[in-house]
Amino acid sequence: MSQPLSYPAHLRALIVLGLPLVGGHLAQFAIQLTDTVMLGWYGVAELAAVTLATSYFFLFFMFGSGFAMAVMPMIAALLARDDETGLRRTARMGMWLSVLFALACIPAMWWSDPILRALGQAVQVSADSQRYLRIAGWGLIPGLAVMVLQSYLAAQERTQVVLWITVLAAALNALFNYALIFGAWGLPEMGLEGAALASVLTQSTALLAAVAYVARALPHHDLFARLWRPDMEVLAKVFRLGVPIGLTSLAEVTLFTVSTLMMGWLGTLPLAAHGIAIKLASAAFMVHLAFSSAATIRAGNAFGRGDRAHLARGAVAALVLSLVVSGLTMLAFLGVPGPLVAAFLEPGDPQRGAIVAIGVGLLAVAALFQTVDGLQVVALGLLRGMQDTTVPMLIAGLSYGIVGLGASYLLGFTLGLGGIGVWLGLVAGLSCAAGLLLLRFWRRSLPAMQEAPDSSRCARTARP
Repeated sequence: MSQPLSYPAHLRALIVLGLPLVGGHLAQFAIQLTDTVMLGWYGVAELAAVTLATSYFFLFFMFGSGFAMAVMPMIAALLARDDETGLRRTARMGMWLSVLFALACIPAMWWSDPILRALGQAVQVSADSQRYLRIAGWGLIPGLAVMVLQSYLAAQERTQVVLWITVLAAALNALFNYALIFGAWGLPEMGLEGAALASVLTQSTALLAAVAYVARALPHHDLFARLWRPDMEVLAKVFRLGVPIGLTSLAEVTLFTVSTLMMGWLGTLPLAAHGIAIKLASAAFMVHLAFSSAATIRAGNAFGRGDRAHLARGAVAALVLSLVVSGLTMLAFLGVPGPLVAAFLEPGDPQRGAIVAIGVGLLAVAALFQTVDGLQVVALGLLRGMQDTTVPMLIAGLSYGIVGLGASYLLGFTLGLGGIGVWLGLVAGLSCAAGLLLLRFWRRSLPAMQEAPDSSRCARTARP
């Protein structure tokens, strides 16, 4: 009787599938990072505005990305059943829902100034953020559409294509930013608006590249034929799976967005330092997110075959990879925090020293939540692979919306710990989410893992 795949085999498979996704997520992060770094060089006021504006933008982006995230496990399961028609229908309706959602968000981008002021932000920072969002908001349309195509490709294990499309976008974004923010190569100096326009151009280019690849490399899927025709049955399926995923992502992003608002209450310098520290923490999170996506694909494929033992063993490999990444990140945040923060600031800026001092303290707290941040996103990825999204949504609401935000306000303002207290609240929320999501996953998969040594089906059907 054949034995199931070993844990090292699962590790190798996750690394092969996940490393291109790591590169793709880091390249995607580089697009955001370029805005922050170049506007940090341009001016502290612009840095504070883009920190607030991008946090606001990503509330909408992450909710809308739920439809793209739903497409990934659905396609992985359909591939396991050789259902090419279902694959095509699912990807199309994922694009439908993503574009419709993006269009519905435009008014919230256009009139963001009064919303941000109502949330307690400074008048000038809110006005500057609206200037950015009135342009950058249009990028939701190509940004969410390309996410669906990337999920469609990644579910077919074409992760290297996802990597190269995103690397191309990151390189172009750097050029667009430099030219439009500072007015290089004869172009007008546009500052904040230039960064916003660069983001829209970048997202549009990435979408064109993804469409061109799919049309050329996968013509038998006929993905774009009759794209204008709705498929209400599949649209409803993607909607039912995607909305809980979107709300789960929204809950986590809300935790970090409201923490940004709280830092704004403390002043421009704490907000600028927070923007830098959160970008550095996000870089590490991109690696965890990539392995989470790889875990979703493999879990979705196992789920489609009904092979829960394979799913459980792969989960152990994904969690081990997450812990390794967390350890390396903690070493960086605790070992060289000053140079990491200072890299975002103009050397001659008179406020540079104060921002670095605040940022170093925030990175020390960020080191605390690396482990739980990685574990919770990998657990979410595994549960999505099993198309289990409703209970994780409730867990996210409790952990991020009640525990995390409550602790941030209590520690930061009621107990007077300021920015450090706000970030300790993030640790509390992420820890709660990690514990409950892991419990949810293991309660569903542990019996299968214990049965794995006696199962021969894994060896016959699992793809290493």
